[in-house]
Amino acid sequence: MDYRKLGRTDIEVSTLCLGSMTWGEQNTEAEAHEQIDYALDQGINFIDTAEMYPVPPKAETQGRSEQYLGNWLATSGKREQVILVSKVAGRSNMDWFRANGETTRLTPQQIRSALEGSLRRLQTDYIDLYQLHWPDRSSNFFGKRDYQSTDDDGSVALADSLGELGRLAEEGKIRHVGLSNETAWGVMHSIACAERAGMPRIVNIQNPYNLLNRTFEIALAECTQREQIGLLAYSPLAFGVLTGKYLHGARPDHARLTLWERFSRYSSERGMAAAAHYIALAEKHGLSPAQMALAFVTSRNFVTSAIIGATSLDQLRNNIASMELTLSDDILERIEKIHSNDNNPCP
Repeated sequence: MDYRKLGRTDIEVSTLCLGSMTWGEQNTEAEAHEQIDYALDQGINFIDTAEMYPVPPKAETQGRSEQYLGNWLATSGKREQVILVSKVAGRSNMDWFRANGETTRLTPQQIRSALEGSLRRLQTDYIDLYQLHWPDRSSNFFGKRDYQSTDDDGSVALADSLGELGRLAEEGKIRHVGLSNETAWGVMHSIACAERAGMPRIVNIQNPYNLLNRTFEIALAECTQREQIGLLAYSPLAFGVLTGKYLHGARPDHARLTLWERFSRYSSERGMAAAAHYIALAEKHGLSPAQMALAFVTSRNFVTSAIIGATSLDQLRNNIASMELTLSDDILERIEKIHSNDNNPCP
């Protein structure tokens, strides 16, 4: 396992990060604990969760992923061996997160309440990296295209959210602060807030990045590299589309796209066609499509870590084995050719 610095901190995190959003929906607690044990045995020290998980989000399961992880932390005694990431839900219509039935917002009061809930479920006194899961303002994220300018829509100022994160950091409840599903403007504005008003400086951004969606390279890659902010890349396998299991309209039992139609971000006709080219390239050269896709993501110099999620131990083993693969110049050139013919079919 390789390790990289988390932003400008002295924390070294594994190049692969274990994701938890299937725990409590597609995975039992016993399966979650088995995944954690295996991942740590393979050198992973980075685990990602959120108050919203598992997905799809619903009142009946909200917080289970953190709860399963917290039970493992309590019984294993290995809290200090794990760099723990969690997130507070951004603006939404979901009204089951807060005790008073408010819909989720990134107000200082809600951020504090969310963190306290996560700490209880995780059974820990602090979280190493705490992120705003998505912006409170109207912007382009979760695959939205064609930004439309808006007047003040009553959104919570990013500075107000960062200010509360700073207070929580001063209290020792979080070590570092990050953003997720953010834009280049959000990253640079947060840095300006840190420089002008002494708010905490973000150390990472957690955004999608994979062979079907390389939009991060357009503006955010330069921002993060020049400002020493690491990318924690989520969906490196594009909801499993890049593994090949959905080729030719296949819908395996218990797979995410089989269970929930809402996860359609990477399964458009154009996205599936592009995926087929990458899968064919991998198979032509005797490579696992999933491992090739992961090796590409972790080979980028602006990527700190790629989040891998699995519903079975076999999937997890295959994903972690991608660390043994170094893509040749020829493979990388062929990947670029496919990308140039149809770039970013699934932003």
